[in-house]
Amino acid sequence: MRQLNPMAAPGVAVREFPTSTGPVDYALFVDGIPVGVVEAKADEKGENITTAEAQSSRYARSTFKWVKTDYRIRFAYEATGKLTRFTDYKDQKYRSRRIFSFHRPESLRELLKQDDTIRNNMKRFPPLDTSGFRDCQVTAIHNLEKSFGENRPRALIQMATGAGKTFTAITAVYRLLKYAKINRVLFLVDTKGLGEQAEREFLAYRPNDDNRSFSQLYGVRRLKNSYLPNDVQVCISTIQRMYSILKGEELDESAEETSFNELTTADRQPAKEVVYNEKYPPEFFDCIIIDECHRSIYNVWQQVLDYFDAFLIGLTATPDKRTFAFFNENVVSEYSREQAIIDGVNVGEDVFLIETQVTKSGAHIMKQMIEYRNRLSREKRWKQMDEDVDYRPTQLDRDIVNPSQIRTVVRSFRENLFTRLFPRRREVPKTLIFAKTDSHADDIVQIVREEFGEGNEFCQKITYSAQDPEGTLSSFRNSYNPRIAVTVDMIATGTDVKPIECLIFMRDVRSRNYFEQMKGRGTRILSKDDLQKVTPSATENKDHFVIVDAVGVTTSKKSDTRVLERKPSVSLKELMLNVALGARDENTLTSLAGRIIRLNSQMSPGERKEFTEVVGLPANKLAEALLDAFDEDVLTAAAREKFHTQEPTAEQVQSVQKEAVAQAAAPFCRPEVRDFIENVRRSHEQIIDNTNPDTVLFAGFDAQKEQTAQRVIQTFRDFIQEHKDEIIALRILYSQTYQDRPMVLEKLKALYEKLREKGVTLERLWDCYAIQKPEKVKQTSTVRQLADLVSLVRFEMGEADSLQPFADKVNYNFQQWTFRRNAGAVHFTPEQMEWLQLVKDHIATSLSIQPEDLDLSPFDRRGGLGRFYQVFGDKYEEILREMNRELVA
Repeated sequence: MRQLNPMAAPGVAVREFPTSTGPVDYALFVDGIPVGVVEAKADEKGENITTAEAQSSRYARSTFKWVKTDYRIRFAYEATGKLTRFTDYKDQKYRSRRIFSFHRPESLRELLKQDDTIRNNMKRFPPLDTSGFRDCQVTAIHNLEKSFGENRPRALIQMATGAGKTFTAITAVYRLLKYAKINRVLFLVDTKGLGEQAEREFLAYRPNDDNRSFSQLYGVRRLKNSYLPNDVQVCISTIQRMYSILKGEELDESAEETSFNELTTADRQPAKEVVYNEKYPPEFFDCIIIDECHRSIYNVWQQVLDYFDAFLIGLTATPDKRTFAFFNENVVSEYSREQAIIDGVNVGEDVFLIETQVTKSGAHIMKQMIEYRNRLSREKRWKQMDEDVDYRPTQLDRDIVNPSQIRTVVRSFRENLFTRLFPRRREVPKTLIFAKTDSHADDIVQIVREEFGEGNEFCQKITYSAQDPEGTLSSFRNSYNPRIAVTVDMIATGTDVKPIECLIFMRDVRSRNYFEQMKGRGTRILSKDDLQKVTPSATENKDHFVIVDAVGVTTSKKSDTRVLERKPSVSLKELMLNVALGARDENTLTSLAGRIIRLNSQMSPGERKEFTEVVGLPANKLAEALLDAFDEDVLTAAAREKFHTQEPTAEQVQSVQKEAVAQAAAPFCRPEVRDFIENVRRSHEQIIDNTNPDTVLFAGFDAQKEQTAQRVIQTFRDFIQEHKDEIIALRILYSQTYQDRPMVLEKLKALYEKLREKGVTLERLWDCYAIQKPEKVKQTSTVRQLADLVSLVRFEMGEADSLQPFADKVNYNFQQWTFRRNAGAVHFTPEQMEWLQLVKDHIATSLSIQPEDLDLSPFDRRGGLGRFYQVFGDKYEEILREMNRELVA
């Protein structure tokens, strides 16, 4: 104690300072006056740290030896080497809380100057002037302030999209700044675009109790670099930028463009480690509002939130189980979309399905000369295919582009637009199309313009890679054109465009929360006057919107969160973005090195040269640098050279590794490098499938699956009654000779055309029976044939106990017939069986076969009727008659 100098610095901690009840572990002096105590415990005593609060309290009430000035011990800390808890004794019903680290002396000095504490101020909010507020907003603010008054550290506002979450949050911020006397608020958003929107809303906000705007009262700043201004009360940022600020690193704005909803590894990455930042200590923010609180805050980025000693407020329309758990199940507002629709705060939706053959089943491309297109330059060329290609629906618009599939969907939308979707409109309602990729979006834009016979302004792309996306978005929101916008993810969530009345999904979404957010783009209400500013022929307030589902998104299986895999497949694009966002762990960087090595082996000499020019070093050297950053031998050798020692310490090797990791990761922080590598990595060529024209299987509204199925079946029943005479004629199949069957087929075609005019297709009808009577309906992936109408009629009329494809019946009868024929002394030869298989396939689609049919495809390739005669001899006609009779029996 002889060396004691409490004025040696603004803040001084004195160990074992004597008091009237014994020496305190540490006494804290600010400007020479004791203000706090610290009770220090061993790390293993952390589980009982709260029991030390009694000791802290005893010392705080004790008399400090030798101190003669007036003083009051206001602050208490209980700490181990791993955790720190803090109590402000001036708080009413004071309660200890965990903090990241000790407060700076300057911060304690400021707390001592204040008339009262923030937590005490929060118990005295004045009544809210509710003029202009919705009931749900009033409820949320009242309950939030009650939660503040009870000193609850976390609160969740669950409010339907379009109900005014941001307005509610800004009101809460205004009242916290004005009445609770908090210093700063951090408003966290998912993307740069949502940050810009939040900034506009803060700047435009005008409170009821002051004529000035929010920005005239308080400073608002959207963070664009690593500087946090001290004189600004509201900072708007993405969580990844805030992490980079705490790390003292710059972050390019391109890393803030992708929503975490689009990243498959958003919650699989290692947790972001945060260390103390002297410039921005934990007490820098008093409140953090997390807009659209994303799942990644629960693990990957949580340390950013835990760093600050702040109240946390979550805003979301679509919470899941982890959301409730993270916010300690303190839900201050529960306002569902269903309730919002009932209250007229949101509008509901109708779902219109467009189902096409290629969208549902993909297609087959035979080996031939076919058109290829460069994905980036859009240059086209013809090339011979190496083999046949069967592509699945999931490959559409990525590896293979079928313009007819896009055109069929767009054309069906156009044909139904003014008759079934919006019959009283003279212009296309504001429509947003969700595309899979930028390339897909570009194809859609061009086809939409062609199909509607309109120019460039009519339909435009709004993606981060497009020119001036913010300007186009503003025009889409406020001007007559564009009528149709195509996006990938830029305006999929959060972004407000109230005049939107139609959403077209040309991509599937497997996250339930993300899908609900995307639907939210159409759910906002709008008055007739405001709607007519961009859609002049509107005659009423916006009272609903339409979802046009062209990919089955409304019925596909969805999950609250993505499935966690032990070895997830992560795209190269996402790996690079993870590194740009601060991932420096061995798994990420070595995985990235492996991808770069693979890429190097795939690149042409010209691409390798361009890689070196853009990135700054060859691909193999970049991969080597990533791997060397975790190679102990390489790191030890580097440490020997740097520190001039043969036996470098672990700290020296760690220092070298930190530099190596930073240097190896540096190129991926540059957006132009990531874009170049991603584009080089992609298959530059897409097959343009012009050989499989698409057809619409179904286009119509979908209320509920069961009701829709019943409606379709009832339509078919009414159709049968209406065309009973033609239906009876179908029995020729079973009672007349096969020579009459071509006539039946023609009648069948005519009958089916009449059925299609009622909006009922064979595919749809079959699926509806499968919904109603799944135990009696055989579902197959094969395309329904016209002859299946016979099976459907017989099933509906009770002449068949089960519904199976006509072809299945033919196949079964064929099998039985060949067994019987081969059971005798004479068996069919292999060549005869090949011919019989072809005949069977023909009967399955055309109901019967005539001798002259054997000179048509595919029989002509085997020699036609002449060869058939040579193979079967004089009995060839008897064989055909027998097959016509037996296979359709």
